[in-house]
Amino acid sequence: MPASPESAARLFRYTLPGGWVVLAGRTDRDNDLLSLKLARPNDWWFHVKGLPGSHVVLQVPSGEEPDRDTVRAAAAVAAWHSRKRAARSVAVTATRARYVTKPRGAPPGTVSIRRETVLQVKPGLPEAAGIRGASADDPG
Repeated sequence: MPASPESAARLFRYTLPGGWVVLAGRTDRDNDLLSLKLARPNDWWFHVKGLPGSHVVLQVPSGEEPDRDTVRAAAAVAAWHSRKRAARSVAVTATRARYVTKPRGAPPGTVSIRRETVLQVKPGLPEAAGIRGASADDPG
């Protein structure tokens, strides 16, 4: 039996205040699975602007909408999972997952996006320690 996209991807998983879940890819392959298979159309998608880094998805339950602070916190996770981790402020592209597509023949981890917004955020993780994140494939 083939593996599901969830079990095939090794993702970082974070919980934001209010119980919102943020997932971040570890590799280009993980980024593809997260952005193109796991993300639902209304989820928010994030990536540091103009540099390599993890694709990050804020899962949005049906009928709910994250507030501005939640969206910015998810963008901060994307900034953290980039080479700009130590920067004071990082430009992060945000859009709904429905606007993320893969160009034909593009290498793993490469996507095209539409209708993006750019947020300036300080890189960070939701945990108080600032450096922990449970992997989706780790127990507990």
